Amino acid sequence: MAESQPRLTRMVAALTPRMFRLLASTTAGLAMCISFPPIGWWWSAVLSFVLLTWVLVNPKTTVAGGFGYGMLFGLSFYVPLLPWISGLVGPVPWLALAALQALFCAVFGMFAVVVRSLPGWPLWLALVWCLQEWLKSSVPFGGFPWGVVGFGQTQGPFLPLVQWGGVPLLSFGIALVGTSLCALGIETVRWWQHSGPHKRPELPSPAALVVPGLCITAVLLSTALAAPQVRRAGAGNAPTVTVAAIQGNVPRLGLEFNAQRRAVLDNHVRETVQLADDVRAGLVPQPQFVVWPENSSDIDPLTNPDAAQQISVAVQAIGAPILVGTVLARPDWTPENPTASNTVVVWDPVSGPGERHDKQIIQPFGEYLPWRGFFKHLSSYADRAGYFVPGTGNGVVHAAGVPIGVATCWEVIFDRALRESVLNGAQVLTVPTNNATFDQNMSEQQLAFARARAVEHDRYVVVAGTTGISAVIAPDGSEIARTQFFSPAYLDVPIRLKTTETPATRWGPLVQWVLVGAAVAVIGAAILHNGWFMRPLRRRRQQRDEASGSGGPDTDDTPSDEGDEPSALAGQYDKGDS
Repeated sequence: MAESQPRLTRMVAALTPRMFRLLASTTAGLAMCISFPPIGWWWSAVLSFVLLTWVLVNPKTTVAGGFGYGMLFGLSFYVPLLPWISGLVGPVPWLALAALQALFCAVFGMFAVVVRSLPGWPLWLALVWCLQEWLKSSVPFGGFPWGVVGFGQTQGPFLPLVQWGGVPLLSFGIALVGTSLCALGIETVRWWQHSGPHKRPELPSPAALVVPGLCITAVLLSTALAAPQVRRAGAGNAPTVTVAAIQGNVPRLGLEFNAQRRAVLDNHVRETVQLADDVRAGLVPQPQFVVWPENSSDIDPLTNPDAAQQISVAVQAIGAPILVGTVLARPDWTPENPTASNTVVVWDPVSGPGERHDKQIIQPFGEYLPWRGFFKHLSSYADRAGYFVPGTGNGVVHAAGVPIGVATCWEVIFDRALRESVLNGAQVLTVPTNNATFDQNMSEQQLAFARARAVEHDRYVVVAGTTGISAVIAPDGSEIARTQFFSPAYLDVPIRLKTTETPATRWGPLVQWVLVGAAVAVIGAAILHNGWFMRPLRRRRQQRDEASGSGGPDTDDTPSDEGDEPSALAGQYDKGDS
């Protein structure tokens, strides 16, 4: 008891001067979370960057402190963003994934402290944020782009930026506005603190105001220039087709829906027949093709005659090709290694099954288990992971003569998936998805990805979900029609076939590489600027001089505390933590 009391006292003494920064980091993470659906307050992402930037550019925040504050920010962001994962595999994987994603935010915090010493730091911090988003979207096991800032902006005014440079450019714009506003706020507070009847007024340096002002102006101007083109995206003389999306629903949410595979298939057949009845009654127009969700037939229709017969019933009833989401056994299937493809098959009313899209970007720890021999010893949930194998192809299938881009569920999160489809001639995009194992919040978040893709590539996007939310999204990001979650329904909507390619479609990867390359260059420049490479050499030289008895003055004038390095922020904070 006697030993714990001093330990508690030391802990309180250590936390007290950092309390404001700890609170600001936590608030910033929560603000970033609520910028995403279902709340979707886009402006809270800007506020989040303002708060987090204030913490990281505080001269008292060391490199290690930046890592810690970034980790706290990441946990406050990802833990409330991803609880839908726990419904599938329990709380431990949910919290482990949130902690892994928070590590990338921690790395951002660490490097933000490194680059803050450079003039123009609001721009450099925004670039470093783009670097960490690229990292989290790439590693490990192919990355996890969920939580990329741009996907939380689909209801905000900056969305048109994605048509110029994709989601990475949108994330960069939001981060840049936030860091620049923080810089202007710091200068405003500093001027206010040094003004008064008994104080000599101290005006901020022009660079401290001009750089953030120019950054904000550049983002606003770029958005204003892109917005008219986005608003006109749904107009024009492009050919019109009618497309239908079927949401058959499942018997119940959760993994148990797989035990009801025939019921799920029957639900989608029944809803398609209902659509056909309404077409014959003149209530809705005849669709040129129909989109079923991912896993709408978890029974392989190419080997199961009963499943094939049921699909044929639906196809003949509607009299149009159906894109059927199904699971196909691979040629190398064995009971010990039941490999499969997550596939969308075009089922024609005349010729039957034809072209197919085999899902190319499959979900780790869900559709397959990396390092299965290792992870199966750590958790009983490992046995639930599938044996899916990534497919090949160009991301395009044809139905009723229309080239259709397909990104199956998880694929829509990755920039390369639908970009490949559009570059290979897709005139409309589809996202067949299965959210039966998750909840409505997850479905809302995934729908936001589809809205971003619609604007990014100037295409109509048809989202078909087993349980919803299904929707048809216009190229300006607006929802033409949508369904309710966890209810059977169909959508039958006329859309335009688009053939234009946006700058993001053509140059999106180049934009991202420029952002990432600039961030790496800035980090290197900051390390050189801070003199960290020279410190060990200077110390060794000093020790050598002392050992030789030469004495001499201590010429190592580099600061001993990383939090006190010479910085463009010097003098901008008074003593204390406020």
